[in-house]
Amino acid sequence: MPQRTVTVASTVGLHARPASLFSQAAAATGVTVMLTAASGRSVNAASILGVLSLGIGHNEQVTLSAEGDDADTALDALAAVLSTDLDKE
Repeated sequence: MPQRTVTVASTVGLHARPASLFSQAAAATGVTVMLTAASGRSVNAASILGVLSLGIGHNEQVTLSAEGDDADTALDALAAVLSTDLDKE
């Protein structure tokens, strides 16, 4: 199973707008992607409520994992989303 470890760049972490943009991007990949916080808790990355429940803050590292034909492509795209300060857009 491919994985990517990413540092969250958004200044408020994955809360409200950044979490919404990230979960929408995850849903758009067509691949089931899991988001795992440093605490070890994992949620479906396409679930806004799941992402919010992790309480991920600025500069925290998270792990993305996925299975399927386009898993690597999906993970690269989502890693790029998390590496961007979504509060500035």
